[in-house]
Amino acid sequence: MSSSTQDRTDEEARAGSPAAASDAGTAGGASLPGWYLDRMPKTDLHCHLIGTVRASTFAELARREGLALPDEPERIFADINSLPPDPALYRDTRIPVPQGRSADEPEVSYSLFQASNWVVEVLRDADDLTRITYEAFEEAHRTSGTRHLELFFDAVPPHLESLGYAGSVEAYAEGIRLAERDFGMTGRMIQGIDRSRSGEHALALVQQVVDHPHEYVAGIGLDNLETSGPPERFVDAYRLAGEAGLGRTAHSSEHAPTAANTVTCLDQLGCDRIDHGYYVLEDDEVVARVRDEQVAFTVVSTTSRRSWRPWRRASIAAMLDAGLNVVPASDDPGMFPTSLAQEYRIVSEQIGATADQVRGMALAGVDASWLPADEKRALRGRFVAELDALDSELGSVAG
Repeated sequence: MSSSTQDRTDEEARAGSPAAASDAGTAGGASLPGWYLDRMPKTDLHCHLIGTVRASTFAELARREGLALPDEPERIFADINSLPPDPALYRDTRIPVPQGRSADEPEVSYSLFQASNWVVEVLRDADDLTRITYEAFEEAHRTSGTRHLELFFDAVPPHLESLGYAGSVEAYAEGIRLAERDFGMTGRMIQGIDRSRSGEHALALVQQVVDHPHEYVAGIGLDNLETSGPPERFVDAYRLAGEAGLGRTAHSSEHAPTAANTVTCLDQLGCDRIDHGYYVLEDDEVVARVRDEQVAFTVVSTTSRRSWRPWRRASIAAMLDAGLNVVPASDDPGMFPTSLAQEYRIVSEQIGATADQVRGMALAGVDASWLPADEKRALRGRFVAELDALDSELGSVAG
C-alpha cells in the first residue's frame, strides 16, 4: 500500500477527497453521473435475506404477531446503529478506525443483530418466507437495476421447525421463481454458517444442504461477528461443501484487524470469494497475493456501525488503489438502509472510482457469481451489451 493511500483521512473518504477527484479524472474519465450508476446492470453477491426486510413489512408482521417491542417497528429500523467492538483492538491499524461516536448516531440505538432477531420472530410460515424473498428481489430490481441476486439465509429457527430445511428452502425458492417471472432477474441462495456456533453444528448444517440438493442453493457462507469464531473452526464443513461442488465464501478481515483470517479462508476453507476483506490491507504480502490471484471481495461502504462508515470507504479506496478486485454489495440494505445503486454511487462519487473501474466491478460481479457456467456467459454478454449502450448514451449526452 502506498504512503499516499495510508494518509487518506476518514473525512476525505466521507466527502470525496481532492485526491480521489483527481484520480477520477485519469484513466476512465470523470465520475459517472447518477443516472448511469442507477441504470447500469449489477449483481449483488453479498446480501442477507433478513437484512432486506422492509421496515413496513416488519411493522405489519410485528403487529400481526403482537410482538412486544421497546418502540414502534419503524422507529427501531430508523435507529439501527450497532456499537463497535472493543476500540482497543483498532488503535494501530493502517487506516485509522474512528474511536468515538458519529454525528448521525441516534440517542437510542438498536443493534443489527437485535433487529434481525425480531424480524425472525415474526415470520410465521412458508408464505412469510416466500414474501420476504420476493420483496428482496423486488426492491433490488426497483432501486438498483440488479440483474442477479445471491441471498444468505439462516438455519431454520425453532418456531419454524415444522417446515424443516427442505420446506424452508422451497419457500425461499418460490419467492425467487416469482421474482424471476416478474422482473427478469436470476437468483441463488447461500446457506449462512453462524461462526458463533460450533464446527459440529456447521458440519451438520452443510450435511443438510448436501442431502437435500436444490437448484437455487448454490453455496455456503460464514457470517456473524468475525471475532466470535475463527475460520479454522469450520474446515470440515467447508471441505464437505467443496466435495459437493458448492460455492464457498466467508466474512473475513471485517472485524478482526488482521489479514490472517482471509489467508485461512482461501487456503483452508477453499473460498471462491471473500465478503468484506478490508483488513487485508494490514499485510502487504497478502495484498500482493490477492491482487495477483484477483480474489473477488464483496465490499460494502455502508454499515450498521455508523461511526465506521468513513473507515469503510477509506479502506475500499485503498483496496482499489492496490488493484484489488472489489465488487460492491448491499449486505443488509433494509436495515442500514442502503441499496446496491447507492453503494455504486458512493464508490464512484465519494471514493473516486473511475468509469473503467466501475464497469470492471459490474463485470467482476458476474464472473464471481455462482450461476452455472452457461448462464454466467449469457449474463456477462448481456451486461457488456447494456454497458456499451449506456456508454454510447453517455457519450452522446457529453457531446
